[in-house]
Amino acid sequence: MIKRQLHKELSSLLFKGKAILVFGARQVGKTSLIKKTIKSHSVLWFNGDEPDIQLLLENITSDRLKAIIGTHKILVIDEAQMIHNIGLLIKRMVDNFPEIQVIASGSSAFELADKTKESMVGRKEELQLFPLTFSEMVNHTNFVEASRLMPHRLIYGYYPEVVSNPGKEEKILNDLVDAFLYKDILNLEGIKKSATLQRLVQMLGFKIGSEINYSSLGNDLGINRLTVEKYIDILEKNFIIFSLNAFSRNQDNELKKGRKVYFWDIGLRNRIIKNFKPIEFRDDVGALWENFIISERKKKLAYDGNFSDTYFWRNTQQAEIDYLEIKNEAIDAYKIKYNPNRKVIFTKSFTKNYAPKTTQVIHNQNYWEFLL
Repeated sequence: MIKRQLHKELSSLLFKGKAILVFGARQVGKTSLIKKTIKSHSVLWFNGDEPDIQLLLENITSDRLKAIIGTHKILVIDEAQMIHNIGLLIKRMVDNFPEIQVIASGSSAFELADKTKESMVGRKEELQLFPLTFSEMVNHTNFVEASRLMPHRLIYGYYPEVVSNPGKEEKILNDLVDAFLYKDILNLEGIKKSATLQRLVQMLGFKIGSEINYSSLGNDLGINRLTVEKYIDILEKNFIIFSLNAFSRNQDNELKKGRKVYFWDIGLRNRIIKNFKPIEFRDDVGALWENFIISERKKKLAYDGNFSDTYFWRNTQQAEIDYLEIKNEAIDAYKIKYNPNRKVIFTKSFTKNYAPKTTQVIHNQNYWEFLL
């Protein structure tokens, strides 16, 4: 089993008087992470996907729940976003039975976070689990093997089951999209046009690395701009995509509003656009590389507890910085190019106005310094 970077942190949070919420997309390994972490403890496990469990927990009293838990020291509620009033249930557990560790996992931050927000202030710790990372694969195998497989990972990504089953990547990704990708999203109130949502995700897949326009997307889909915004927000809260906003301090010639969208897993993106061609036969290598590097870097920042703000920058003359990290007013600026021999210039209109601490090109001969 591949050791996850969150294992140590999750272990350190046990029996500290708070519920632990583990968020992440379906199939990224939340269940495996939790099971490995608590394997030496006495555990009662509920699966929130099961209708009988949903019915049992919806309005259960504290006394009955304590009787069901019995002598178990840990209660795990997997896919907890499916349980009505889950926040109130967890609150009662933390308040009334602090000796019992509650762990709840959720593949929809929108559902679980909203249901627990008001009732669990000061009573919870939150962790987010992503697909596997380059760093985790280096630790699992070695640097040479992880690096040699990079072209393969740019096509098939880092979902644990994909990585663990070489030769079956396309089938696993097909099954993941067909069975799980939209499961929670379509359960949300008001999301009824599944075909429109799927078309939007595919359109976003073709636009990674490019600025998106809500109105243009809405016109192509036959829906209004606000609906596009709503759908993209829900896709983010279900850990399928994330976005970068344009960075601006109101210089006359720079883009002041704008947004770029990326996928947390590049293999998932390639399945959505139905393109598993090898790197050598693709015309989107630059976009693949940009998505991969930025998603891997953001995973690293999250796991390291680094709360830098992240952006892209562009001016009206189309000069661009692919990725910015800003912390305590210090700016690190990066251009991301697959080919190490490609000539890259950091425009003076950016460097003069912002005096970045770092200007660096991330390419296929130095990326590991950025991700490890």
